[in-house]
Order: sequence, then C-alpha cells, then structure tokens
Amino acid sequence: MTTTTPSRGRRRAPSRIKRTAGKAAALQKPRIILAGLLLLALTSVMLLDGYLRAEVGGDQRVRDGASASKVPDKILNGGPIISFRNGEATTTSVPDKTIALTFDDGPNPTYTPDVLKILEKYDIPATFFVVGSMVSRYPDIVEDMVDQGNEVGIHTFTHVDLSYQSDARIRREMQQTQLALAGAAGITTTLFRAPYSSETDAIDNYSWPVYKKLGEDGYTSVFVDTDSDDWKKPGVSKIVKWATPDDGEGASVLMHDAGGNREQTVEALPKYIEKMQAKGYTFTTISGVLEQQNASGAQAAGAAPGATGATAAPGATGATGTEQPGGAPNGQTGTQGSQGSQGSNNEARLQAAHREATGATLYEGKALVVAVAVAELTVPALSYGLLVVGVAVMGRFGMMLILARRHYRQRNKRRFSWGPTVTRPVSVIVPAYNEKECIANTLKSLAKSTHPIEIIVVDDGSTDGTSEISREAARELGMSNVRVIRQENAGKPAALNNGVRNASYDIVVMMDGDTVFEPDAVHQLVQPFADPEVGAVAGNAKVGNRNTIIGAWQHIEYVMGFNLDRRMYDLLRCMPTIPGAIGAFRREAVLQVGGMSEDTLAEDTDITIAMHRAGWRVVYQEHARAWTEAPGSLKQLWSQRYRWSYGTMQALWKHRKSLTDKGPSGRFGRVGMPLVVIFQIVTPVFAPLIDVFTAYSMIFIDFQAALYAWLAVLGVQLFCAAYAFRLDREKYRYLLMMPLQQLAYRQMMYLVLIHSCITALTGGRLRWQKLKRTGEVGTPAGAS
Repeated sequence: MTTTTPSRGRRRAPSRIKRTAGKAAALQKPRIILAGLLLLALTSVMLLDGYLRAEVGGDQRVRDGASASKVPDKILNGGPIISFRNGEATTTSVPDKTIALTFDDGPNPTYTPDVLKILEKYDIPATFFVVGSMVSRYPDIVEDMVDQGNEVGIHTFTHVDLSYQSDARIRREMQQTQLALAGAAGITTTLFRAPYSSETDAIDNYSWPVYKKLGEDGYTSVFVDTDSDDWKKPGVSKIVKWATPDDGEGASVLMHDAGGNREQTVEALPKYIEKMQAKGYTFTTISGVLEQQNASGAQAAGAAPGATGATAAPGATGATGTEQPGGAPNGQTGTQGSQGSQGSNNEARLQAAHREATGATLYEGKALVVAVAVAELTVPALSYGLLVVGVAVMGRFGMMLILARRHYRQRNKRRFSWGPTVTRPVSVIVPAYNEKECIANTLKSLAKSTHPIEIIVVDDGSTDGTSEISREAARELGMSNVRVIRQENAGKPAALNNGVRNASYDIVVMMDGDTVFEPDAVHQLVQPFADPEVGAVAGNAKVGNRNTIIGAWQHIEYVMGFNLDRRMYDLLRCMPTIPGAIGAFRREAVLQVGGMSEDTLAEDTDITIAMHRAGWRVVYQEHARAWTEAPGSLKQLWSQRYRWSYGTMQALWKHRKSLTDKGPSGRFGRVGMPLVVIFQIVTPVFAPLIDVFTAYSMIFIDFQAALYAWLAVLGVQLFCAAYAFRLDREKYRYLLMMPLQQLAYRQMMYLVLIHSCITALTGGRLRWQKLKRTGEVGTPAGAS
C-alpha cells in the first residue's frame, strides 16, 4: 500500500532550509579554527609554565673539575669582577673595608621581600642576580628591588650551566632575562653572574669562552671571593662567620634569597650587617665598587694597563659591541638613576649597570610578564580542574558499575515482570531518506518479527528510489502489513510525526532506515508498556559494522558508554535519550508532548525529556536488540557526533525550566539534567586535560610515573568495559582495540564536543547531515 501526503508541521520551505544550511556550513570552518586556536593556546600556556619551572628545556648538568689551561692566570688570580675593554679582559677587586653584598637565585615571594625590608631598615644597597623565569613570575618584587636603590644582574632565565649550552641557547637565556627585567622594572642590565659559579679560580676551559663572548656583548661578569654557604643551612652563626672577610679586606659576598629554605639567611642578615658596620665596613653595589676603583685609578697616574682596578663602571661607558645586552637597540642609553627625579646621583652611581628599557624591548618585556601571569593563573586552575575531572570520571565509573549491576540483577530475575504480557499489534515507523542500500534489509528483519506489527515506511523525499525498493521488498517477502508514505523532504522529525499520525495502534516503535531488528526485538521492546506509567522504552542498539577499526571503537562506546549509562539512568528514572535506532512510545504520550520536535537536532533526546516532564516513565529494555550501521569514516563520524552533541545541548537548553519545576519535570531537571551536563558535556570537555597533562608529564617530568598513571586509568576503563561486555554477552576480543581507542578515537570525540560547545556559544545553527550508507548490516546474526 502506497500513500502520498503533503508535508505538514512547522518546517520551513526547502529554499529557506538550504539558505540556513549554507550559512551554517560557512560558519563551521571558523569554529573549527577557533577550537584549534584554543587547544594551541592551552598547549602554549602549559609549555610556557613548564619552561618557567625548568620542566621544559631544563638542563640540570653542572660541570666540575675541568681543566683551566686556556684561562689567563691574571683572571684566575684576579678580582671577582671581570670586564672586557677592547677585547681585553681585566679584573677588579673590592676595596678594603667594603662589602659588595650579592644575592642569587631570586626573586622569591617569601624571602626576597624580607631581605629587602632588612636592607631598607639599615639603609644599605645590594646587588641581586635574578633568574629571568622568577622575574617574570614576580615582577612586583623586582620593581620594588630597583626602586629601593638596589642593583640587579642576570643569573640566566632558567638557571642552567651555560658551559653546556649552545650559542643560541646562551643568547636566548640572556635576552629573555633582559625582557623579563624590562617588563618588570623597565630596565635592562649589563651585570651577569653564571649559575653554579664561585670564585674566579673555578673558571675552566669550557666556561671561559662563554664569559669572553658575553664580555664582547658588553656584559660584566661577577664572581665571589667570600661565600656564606648559606645554601647549606649551617646555622645563623656560621653564615655570619663565613661571610666575614679577613683582616679588613673588601669582599664580594654571596648569599641567597631563593632556591630553597632561606630562613637562616634572613635571620643572619641583620646580624651580619651590624657586625660589618661595627668593624667599619661600608656596603655598596657592584657598580659602586667599579666606580670607587675607577676613581682610585684616575688618581693613580701611570697605572699599568690591565692592572686591577683600572676598569670602567658598566654604566659609564656602555658596551663596546654593536648590540646592547638583550638585543636592545644601540639608542637605549641612560641609567635608572637618571630617570627624572626618581633617584639621587648616588643612587645613579650605585645602579650604573642599569639601562632604561625603551621601544620594542619594553613592550616585549611587558607582553612576557602578562603571558606569564596568564600561565600562572591558568595552569593551577587547570590542575584543579584536572582533579575535579578525575574525581568525576572515577565517580561516574563507580556509579555506573554499582547501578548497572543492580539494574541487571533486578531485570533478569526469574520472577521479574512488567505485568501481563503485551501481545497486541504495534506500529513500526521507519523514516527513510535515500536508504536504498539498507531499506530492504530493514524490512527483511521486520518480516521475521515474532510480534504482530504494521510497518509504516515514511519516504522523506528520497531521490534514489527508496520507496520503490520498499514496495518491491515487501512484495517479495509477502508482507501485506507494509505501507509506504511519500512526502516532500521535510526532515526526520516531520517524517516520524507523519508516521505517528498514520499509525493504527496505540504503541509505536521507531527505528532508523539502516537498522536491522532481531526477531524478538519488537516483542521485548513493548513489554514494559504493561506498566501504565511507562511512556517510552529505549532498546539496546548494537553496532553491526564492527569489523573495522572505526566500527570496533564505536562498538566499545555503544556497549560501555551508552548501555551502561542507560542502565544507570533507568534506575535513577532520568533516562535522557531514546535511541533513534530502536525505541518505542505510547502514541498518546507522543501526541501529548506535541510529537517529535523540530526545535533541536537531537529530536530523540528532546522528546525523551519532554516525556519525563509530562510525567511518563522512560525505561531501558536490554533484551530488545537492534543492529545499526555506524559511520564508516572519520568524516561521517565527526558529522554524526557533532550533530548529536550540539542537539543534546539544544535539548537541555530548551528544557532548562525543568530545573525549577515541581513533580516529575522537576525530578528530571534536578537529577537527570545535572548528570547529563556533568557527565556528557562538562566532564568530556575538560577530560582532554587528563591527556594533555599525561603527555606533558611523560615528555617533561617523569615518563615512568605518568605512564603508570595512564595505564592505571586505562585499567579501570578496561574493567568497566569488560563488565559491560559481560552484561551484554559480547565477545571480549574487541577490547583489544581499547588502548588505541583511548589514544585516537576518544580525542576525536573530545574535539567534536568542544566544537559543538563553540557552535552553541556562538549561536550557530546546524543542518541535518545524511550519512553515506553501505548496507553492510544485513541480518543480526551476521553482525555478531
């Protein structure tokens, strides 16, 4: 029997549909690009944070015991300050009764402010050799440091031994620290102290070329001749003792304001200052030392070239190379002390190594500080998000296992019954659009149904002869219970509504045109309607084309994700979706809620939620099995899941008022909707954090520990999947594909969901996407 009916309902004219589809298609590419940019931004932020913490590109090697045969003796035996003029290295010692107090490894948010308070209290300056990564993380401390009159020098960006590094890495370490100083305090500096350095006699054949190259670039390298060894935490008295020079000699004294617990240093510092002042010592900066020695050298006419003390202050003459430190332009001159009225002439002399940052250096530095601030906020937030996601994922697994077992045991008891056996005929509605490859197999499976049925094939404007194939298949199979209804192309919801209006019986079964039912599927599916409270039943959809990699991945997802979820939601009475492949409804319930809505792309989710809100119970019937043809390519899979995800969001938004409703609607709104949002949207959106952090940890932190953690999570998922396969009596061999599914398929699903979220947030609309069918799902037996 063939009937042709006009299109009904609220569908727009086809021309308008096409216009909307065209606009939607035009918007997809920018949204995909936006999703990619977000992922790139997240990765960049994590890499930046890792670089700042020396997790990315970190090098812990420290050279020791190397030969110094190529280092001039005057350097090895000279003072702690090495400068280069006209390619010749000279050293400078600290004058008698003078202390050049230096601090390494800062700034530190705990100890550096305490050190600055002590220095301010005693009104003495110091020189801080700062680590660029710490400067970018704590710029305010460095700004206070400079404003207080202290001097700063470079201690590299990531605290690496430069003797092991390439020229490019050395240049990058210096330039990035200069940018950090520019962004933090508006300055650059010509002072440098190498990490792990000590006295000049420790210079070796590997580090000496580094100092020479930096000297050519205008840097003054600073060493120590009196080390407090405070990093050993020997006690306050020993720190004070070891930092005290002998017999009134001057000294470049090393202490640390970061790099570990520095409480002893902070406690020892005021005692040390008071002791030195009592001995008649004065405190100055490295530039102050050079200024004093220059003054002495000027008075000592006829001093031999290259003699100790005959060098210029780093801020007085500048660098002799063609480029200022940090890659700043040659026009970048002046000292921090000469900026307006911010400092006295004395302060300018004590900070002579500083240069005012201008132009690109200044703006790049500020951009670096801002980027680091974003990373400092983002990465901890992501870490907490990771914890929340991890707890939610594990909680979901636990809930699914407990409730799925309870559901299985409850529904498979010998005495369990929905009520009197339902034997009355039902209507089976098959919406079809260009299903020539599959429709004959679908009808063939329905011909074997053990339950009395009428079949309504609604041809939604097919152009491939679907209706003719349907009539011919029915004729060959001797099926007099088949009606074919043709309508103008109006979409699946309109086709289903057309079928419901033409149904002869009070129970309607809905299926897709590519789906194959098992012989007892309809009979099993309609048994819950013996309970008058039941308004809809979800069947057990199986992937028929599971013998490919993509098919096997979807098979795992269907068994583990969808069916375990449905068992859980069934017990909680908040089933969110009746699958389009196999579902049954009371006809009166469908009409009561207004039929299949065209407001969303997930009409199955939309009507299921509407059923809940109308007071009907929705249940899951595991024994009603149908075999469907899943997408056979990644492109088709993306299109299908994109539509599902976006349609689900549309349906949740449409029914958002259920959150405040009372009765059954409120129950779904306050139980079902939060579960769907948390487990199907929020958690999957942030679940990539687990993979991103795992990959990050494997590459930059601890590969073995990260691998074990990933394997542990995989083990939990395998256990859940195996249990789901056991409940559905599926073959375990497909679980061999699960590790690969976690590495590839799951990532794609995350991206699909993120893409859907972006579409939803940007107000995009999506058209119905028709998947290409192959017709390879024939009989249920062939799918197993």
